[in-house]
Amino acid sequence: MRKKKKNTVLEKLLIEDFAAEGRSLARWNGKVVFVERTVPGDVADVFLFKNKKDWAEGFPVTFHELSPQRVTPFCSHFGDCGGCQWQTVSYEQQLQFKQQQVQDALQRIGKVPLPEIMPIIGAREDRYYRNKLEYTFGVHRYVPEADFKKEDRGDRRKDGNEDPVYAAGFHAKGLFDKVVDITHCHLQPEPSNAVRDTIREYAITNGLSFYDVRRHTGFLRNVQLRICTTGEVMVNVIAGEDSPEKLLPLLQHLQQTIPSITTLVYTINTKKNDSLHDLEPVTYSGKGYVIEKLEDFQFKIGPKSFFQTNTYQGERLYKIARDFAELTGKEIVYDLYCGTGSIGIFVSKKAKKIIGVEMIEAAIEDAKENAAMNDLEDAAFYAGDVIKICDDDFFAAHGRPDVIITDPPRAGMHEKLVRKILDIGAPVVVYVSCNPATQARDLNLLGEKYTVTQIQPVDMFPHTHHIENVVQLKLKNS
Repeated sequence: MRKKKKNTVLEKLLIEDFAAEGRSLARWNGKVVFVERTVPGDVADVFLFKNKKDWAEGFPVTFHELSPQRVTPFCSHFGDCGGCQWQTVSYEQQLQFKQQQVQDALQRIGKVPLPEIMPIIGAREDRYYRNKLEYTFGVHRYVPEADFKKEDRGDRRKDGNEDPVYAAGFHAKGLFDKVVDITHCHLQPEPSNAVRDTIREYAITNGLSFYDVRRHTGFLRNVQLRICTTGEVMVNVIAGEDSPEKLLPLLQHLQQTIPSITTLVYTINTKKNDSLHDLEPVTYSGKGYVIEKLEDFQFKIGPKSFFQTNTYQGERLYKIARDFAELTGKEIVYDLYCGTGSIGIFVSKKAKKIIGVEMIEAAIEDAKENAAMNDLEDAAFYAGDVIKICDDDFFAAHGRPDVIITDPPRAGMHEKLVRKILDIGAPVVVYVSCNPATQARDLNLLGEKYTVTQIQPVDMFPHTHHIENVVQLKLKNS
């Protein structure tokens, strides 16, 4: 029989520095310990839930000293929902660490010569900055340990199950079935909180059930909101049952209570997962979409469209990409992972032609609509794999790129695509990344033919560990 591992608690551990993914680090017996929910300067007893040869992970169980760097979290739900996990650190300190995070990743993983990294561009607003948000409705309400009482958790029945305790908010950190009942969220401007509260109150008053993710039963599942700087507001109510007699009165009440909603849609999802890509939203009122603007460009955003979540910072991010492209009006720009075409359209006034390529066909249809909405004649968008699409016949028809802009997901670019970019040999490559670590890996491969010439970090998500980074590369000896 295997010996049961002994629980280890490190007493009075000094937290020394920040680490990746919102954690901090300490050192103990020659190994690095990554600690959640701490700030450099804290002294705490730390419980280790992972203990490897060279590293460990843990969380604090008792604080003996609090760091002078700590600030008071602004949200009453801090530590429960798992979002905005850096509220105990001032925004200025967050920016300093994110700057260091980019530098460390590019130097340690990229291992290519780097220019001086420009100072990170912080967000204009560090609260109410998201244009998109989704709330969950569940029957298993998360109760913080300090408030845990029998009446809070529901009555335990003879069959071992609990009676439902409804909650509307976000999943508790690390728990797929527990929902933190949110009273006020600081991520999205109004009417975000009003929409969530109105639906919750109506549902409870009228006996509409919330979704049970364990049994896959229940009526109300989620609500998605898109609140634009143009003033347009889209709400998508997602139901787990196709029950018009329940849904339509709810939608009518929501529209009457919150008249600022410009587009109200609903989606019936009877699947066991929350993905909406294979479902069709139905328009209850309004256009079925909203319009957002970046500079003078308009973008149509439907219930399933991808768009930068932070509009103001998204505009600044795209300005940097456009500056790094060094366009004169004569260049053919290839926009890889183009999504709904937003970057390509944003740089189009200074380019000769825009060619966008994206795997998701629905996104390409949105890109075509967005190009038409902005009266772009020299822009074309294609659905498919860049590696297969960009062959000699494609170049003969559209021209070889003078500039490549690539904005991949967190996993970065596939090695075959990196090799394709090396084969194409565009004079300038602009790499927009939401993960400096995978970006650094790709830069290492691109270093075969390219030199990194400019680096600009941008903070899109205050109080989180996420960061965007834009890199300009130029072909060697070009």
